[in-house]
Amino acid sequence: MSRADDPANLLLLLTAIGRGEEAAFRALYEHTKSRVFNTALSYVRSREDAEEITQDVYVEVFRSAGAFRGEAGVTTWLYQITVRKSLDWLRHRKRQKRFAFLTSLFDPNSGALLHDPPDFFHPGIALDQQENAALLFRAIDKLSDKQKTAYILARVEGLSNIDTANVLGVSVGAVESLLTRATENLKKVAGRWISDIGS
Repeated sequence: MSRADDPANLLLLLTAIGRGEEAAFRALYEHTKSRVFNTALSYVRSREDAEEITQDVYVEVFRSAGAFRGEAGVTTWLYQITVRKSLDWLRHRKRQKRFAFLTSLFDPNSGALLHDPPDFFHPGIALDQQENAALLFRAIDKLSDKQKTAYILARVEGLSNIDTANVLGVSVGAVESLLTRATENLKKVAGRWISDIGS
């Protein structure tokens, strides 16, 4: 663990942000932005949307730093905000789709799916697995929010079951159960690819 990722250092930065220190905010952003972005990208599969969510996360961090009470670690708190913002974004997108379902799904000229770009790339997945990753993330879309979050945090982002439990606010046993159910559901949709990626 680098000094930048040390929990005590992150807490010092957050405390300084609560006092309005912009340099501390920039430092926290630089130390943690890739984790926040990658997690958001796992949900939305669009770099532009993930960047927007990342921006929203850090706006909330800046506004809420002074109210942070340390019930969870700074990294856990960041993941909690990122998960909430990502799920909110997905719910908002789902509401939008209800109003223009057919036109939002297919390009009228080519018939291609507009919401599923062929060049989706996740930086947390090895290059030779990117095609399989697209299949995996389409399957992840079909999971319940809790299964989706447990799988993304533990299998894609590589958090321990304990850290995943802290982000979700559930027991480690509940995380293990969510991961088991998520994996079973993913295998029904994506079959053998699940054993190749993230498990």
